[in-house]
Amino acid sequence: MAENDSVLTAATAWKGAPLALATVVSTWGSAPRPRGSHMLVHADGRFEGSVSGGCVEGDILDTAAQVIAGAPFAVKTYGVEDASAWEVGLPCGGEISVLVQPVSAEGFDPELFDRITEARDDGRALSVTTDLDTGQSSLRPAEGAAFVNRYDPPRRLIIVGAVQIAQALVGLAATLGIETVVVDPRGRFLTEERFPGTTLDDRWPDEAIAAYRPGPSTAVVTLSHDTKIDDPALIAALKSDAAYVGALGSRRSHAARRERLAEAGLTPGQIDRIDAPVGIDIGAIGPSEIALSVAAAMIGAFRDRG
Repeated sequence: MAENDSVLTAATAWKGAPLALATVVSTWGSAPRPRGSHMLVHADGRFEGSVSGGCVEGDILDTAAQVIAGAPFAVKTYGVEDASAWEVGLPCGGEISVLVQPVSAEGFDPELFDRITEARDDGRALSVTTDLDTGQSSLRPAEGAAFVNRYDPPRRLIIVGAVQIAQALVGLAATLGIETVVVDPRGRFLTEERFPGTTLDDRWPDEAIAAYRPGPSTAVVTLSHDTKIDDPALIAALKSDAAYVGALGSRRSHAARRERLAEAGLTPGQIDRIDAPVGIDIGAIGPSEIALSVAAAMIGAFRDRG
């Protein structure tokens, strides 16, 4: 999951040091963090990631220190009804169970971090199974009670059309930890000055999208409002396994778009995948609000595909 990116980065930086890994293995009610969320703890007390947003991290750090010192793995459950709920519980009313295991061959093998990173770099998802009876994680199915955590490739957003909405959307995507590419063959629109620090691609959109091979962790949004640019991009995106495909335009313009795409050979099912008018209906006015509605729709699609 994208929320664990910083944990994977820390695992690389701390490789070889004594570590413990805390993982949310079950949730109930208003749990502050989803299943699969990690917190990596260094022997010197540093940590990266979160399992509760701050409610129980102090107790997890104590447990992690014990595990690093040689104590066996532990599964700890926290809920609002605990006697110490306000100290190490969840005053939000939910309940979580957290596995704390050593980063070692007897727990979470450190080589698994490398395997996860390699798979993500290749655009592949990878699942790691943890045997809850032994506290050992591997790529093999467990025979007893098990928790399976799926690590998807990093999320990517391909924006077609270097317009003002795209500028706002790039900023939102950055805060969400989503890698962004802006595609536009029009050189005057696609400039570093307008999109500082962003990957820019001046190829024709269908060529660019085919090269990026959109998968379940990729969203494609067309914003140019120019059919010569948007239509080829949509055709390429709809033939891919992209999680989200959105297109700027009114309902009337989308009806005409559907006709053009059908004439280009796309099936009704493929065309139905387009979110148009793009974004969640929040009554957005102006580029920034439209970008916010698009970002929300994109996140919803990523969650659905996950």
